[in-house]
Amino acid sequence: MTVFIPVEAQLKRKGFVFIAGIDEAGRGPLAGPVVSAAVILKERVRIPGLNDSKVLTEKKREELFPIIIENSIDFSITFVSHIWVDKINILNATRLANHLCIRNLKQKPDIVIIDGRDKQIIKGPFLNFIKGDRHVKSIAAASVLAKVARDRVMKEYDKEFSKYGFTQHKGYGTRKHRANIIKYGTCEIHRKSYNLSLQAM
Repeated sequence: MTVFIPVEAQLKRKGFVFIAGIDEAGRGPLAGPVVSAAVILKERVRIPGLNDSKVLTEKKREELFPIIIENSIDFSITFVSHIWVDKINILNATRLANHLCIRNLKQKPDIVIIDGRDKQIIKGPFLNFIKGDRHVKSIAAASVLAKVARDRVMKEYDKEFSKYGFTQHKGYGTRKHRANIIKYGTCEIHRKSYNLSLQAM
């Protein structure tokens, strides 16, 4: 069982009412978008099995996806395409995705908690929390939404670009994926600014 640090409760005691957790999926892949999610959970909500999306099975993430939404005051999922990743780099593309997530929330948060230590372009109060997806409930919830949303998109891309196996690896740089890039060349959704060679492994 995951034991979360009660960061949200501590912030509520300081007067912050609506607290959004943010996490992203898709920094490392060689193809597809980077996806950020923001979640404002209902107070004192319990979501059994919730954890950092990276340690959950795909089946468990899919099970949690609607449960998280049902237990949220508000949520937002934002996609920033491979084109923007190539144009402004992955760090700035992630910052942009986080910014858009907050902007797209109907309920404006009083404060935002973001996984990691990166500087942000978010307007308003925010906190960075290293390994927040493992220790902060709202960030863990956001990590699941972002990962599931991105995986679903990559499965759709697999129908159009079936030679690359996106359903299996979701665009990450597996040996098989890199070998297919060498064999077939890049497709429309590959990040051309990334090192796509087998030697990069």
